[in-house]
Amino acid sequence: MNYMEEREQICDVCHKMWQQGWVAANDGNVSVKLPDGKFLATPTGISKSFVTPEKIVVVDSDGKLLEGLDGYRPSSEIKMHMRCYKERSDVGAVVHAHPATATGFAVAHLDLDRYTMIETVIAVGSIPVTPYGTPSTDEVPDAIAPYLPEHDVLLLANHGALTVGADLITAYYRMETLELYAKISLTARLLGGEVEIDHDNIKRLISMRKQYGVTGKHPGYKHYRR
Repeated sequence: MNYMEEREQICDVCHKMWQQGWVAANDGNVSVKLPDGKFLATPTGISKSFVTPEKIVVVDSDGKLLEGLDGYRPSSEIKMHMRCYKERSDVGAVVHAHPATATGFAVAHLDLDRYTMIETVIAVGSIPVTPYGTPSTDEVPDAIAPYLPEHDVLLLANHGALTVGADLITAYYRMETLELYAKISLTARLLGGEVEIDHDNIKRLISMRKQYGVTGKHPGYKHYRR
């Protein structure tokens, strides 16, 4: 099977990321888990605006190339993607990008751990900054691994952002949510500071995830369950 529908969806997401300025040159990467245990991944060295279905490669669970056009291979960041799948059986897609405002927080080593915006509390919860890791090495996968059991959205120190989801659209939406939340948080700080939602209402919002059909993990399950 060539999984053309999944390939086209990856292209749609890549093009949207480029149009919104979340990636430049050959920045960013996207992967999707397939029913047969293989993975589709964007190739290295190509702008996300130029990605087409046939250029997407197939890799195994170790990130090794299984199928691809001549000269196309997965990004060295595939190690980060594979760690997400290994740590979380519920993850079906991973998105990595450099949205400007959110990445600004990552560069400043400032987390987005305050519960200040209703939609973000429900959708993703707090967003930590993971320790610095050199791209293409095991440092990045090792840095994110401790956060994956509770978080679907991560800021990568001095690097960018990472989101996971049960499917690609969910992972992409979480990147959108992250960037909008970062912009709102920055604006609130310029206006004098963020005001956090009170404990009881945070608990109520988190409990609403089920009725909205929100999948994935949430750090608030542990901290606001009482």
